[in-house]
Amino acid sequence: MYLVVLMGNLLLITVVAVNSNLHTPMYFFLVNLSLIDLGSTSVIIPKSMANALMNTMQISYAECVAQMLLFLFFLSTNTFILTVLAYDRYVAICHPLHFATMMKRTNCIQMAGGAWLAGFLNAALHTGTIFSLPFCSNIIHQFFCDIPHVIRLSCSDSYLNEMWSLAFSVCLGVSCFVFIIMSYVRIFATVFRMPSVERRQKAFSTCIPHLIVVSLLIGTVLFTYLTPNSASSYNLDQALAVLYTVVPPMMNPVIYSMRNQDVKAALWKMLGRGASYHKE
Repeated sequence: MYLVVLMGNLLLITVVAVNSNLHTPMYFFLVNLSLIDLGSTSVIIPKSMANALMNTMQISYAECVAQMLLFLFFLSTNTFILTVLAYDRYVAICHPLHFATMMKRTNCIQMAGGAWLAGFLNAALHTGTIFSLPFCSNIIHQFFCDIPHVIRLSCSDSYLNEMWSLAFSVCLGVSCFVFIIMSYVRIFATVFRMPSVERRQKAFSTCIPHLIVVSLLIGTVLFTYLTPNSASSYNLDQALAVLYTVVPPMMNPVIYSMRNQDVKAALWKMLGRGASYHKE
């Protein structure tokens, strides 16, 4: 699964980079998403694979802190970039005449930079709060340093401080989700008023993959954290963790490629050039 994540996201980044027709705001943000997917899996899976190969189940304190910080960083940034992508689609479909000015290169870089910065600040807030707690155990019932499992190691009531941090992140996530929903309400209202069937299909081809990716991320995270955990369901906990840490990054390039004619055309064009070069 990790190899599929690497190949899929690196291929999408390469296709966008080498094809000048894809140098648009939407694909710029898709490249950011692919970088995030590569980062979020790379801070977890290689360590787990190395432990399996060396027949060990250990992670140092510093590695655990870094792993949680980086994973939360990529997960938070992912949410913000998906929100920016919804705004990009909203402007492109509902205000096409203003798209060039509202989504110019400098604005896109600022929005992407703001998403990465906000993601890091959110991750630093949680990581700093959690690892300031006193711990009574060093056994984590998970294959990486996940927030709920690390919090359970605390032997102090000060974990309530982290509840405020979690509440803040939940409000942030819900705000992003509401913004995405409101954007698509306006988008679909505009699309259904379009007289041209071709224009409607093109609009849907760029919007549906984004909605699927948002639903996949939110669905897997909610399913994972709303499922009751217990000592007897250790294997189930790990399976659910894989569901939201690996499955979305693995599926995102496939989703964007299957529904997007521009990406498929650029991919076949790139592969065709490679085949021609090989023959010569």
